[in-house]
Amino acid sequence: MASSQALPDPIETLRLHGCFHKSSKLEYLYLYIWSVNMFQRRLAFMIALFVWPAMPASAAMELLMFEQPGCLYCARWDEEVSPEYPKTWEGRIAPLRRLDLHASLPAGLTIARTPAFTPTFVLVVDGVEKGRIEGYPAEDFFWVLLDDLIGKAGGTVTK
Repeated sequence: MASSQALPDPIETLRLHGCFHKSSKLEYLYLYIWSVNMFQRRLAFMIALFVWPAMPASAAMELLMFEQPGCLYCARWDEEVSPEYPKTWEGRIAPLRRLDLHASLPAGLTIARTPAFTPTFVLVVDGVEKGRIEGYPAEDFFWVLLDDLIGKAGGTVTK
């Protein structure tokens, strides 16, 4: 980083701050560089402290699972995926909300069409449908399809 002003003498700087001891010039240089880096870190922290709250919050993503009593594929999903879902990356990005297929849609949700099959998984962002998975083919296929939905909806696909 080029500067029009010459850097102050590190030994003189340390002497002014009461840090002068009878040691090598290399130690003084190290202490001087450390103090400059410390200032830069503090400055970056202060900037982040004021800028971070002003950043837009990420969109609220949620996975709706429409199910009905007696659904064999819902039971299979419950057995294979449900216990681990909240612990996964996908579960943290899009928490699961279970809904009865025959119940009315909760306020604040907008979906393209009423699900006809169970289970139907609808990915919503800020209450608006962004995609769906109809049925449950198998655990391996479910994760691939869900990752694809989250990616298309703007979620960061990182594990």
